Amino acid sequence: MADVPQFFRMNLEVGDLAAAQAFYEALFGIQGRGQAGHRFYINPGPVALQVVAPPSPQPAPKALYFTVTDLGAVHARARSLNALSNENVHGQRGGDISVKPWGERSFYVNDPWGNQLCFVEAGTVYAG
Repeated sequence: MADVPQFFRMNLEVGDLAAAQAFYEALFGIQGRGQAGHRFYINPGPVALQVVAPPSPQPAPKALYFTVTDLGAVHARARSLNALSNENVHGQRGGDISVKPWGERSFYVNDPWGNQLCFVEAGTVYAG
């Protein structure tokens, strides 16, 4: 059997590390941990987010996907952070909870630095 690489960490770049830590802790409802080198880590699942504040941040590729069991609770946290996406996604506002053409029930968030996240209700995930 081949040694299949396992994805374990994703790097997000932001312009204000303290504000980003507060944003992501509020959005995910969990605590992150600061590290030397202008970064913090937060673990919303098996893949850690390493949030870094470089001199010229670049947004992550579109989009990062997360499964959740209580989509409404995460949507409420995102709304309180004024982070719900206004982009058009399959003819609907991305920040609205909707069922996508492939069957996933989800919504999109944009962080203050241009990173896009999608939250998908567990049990509706399309595996491809």
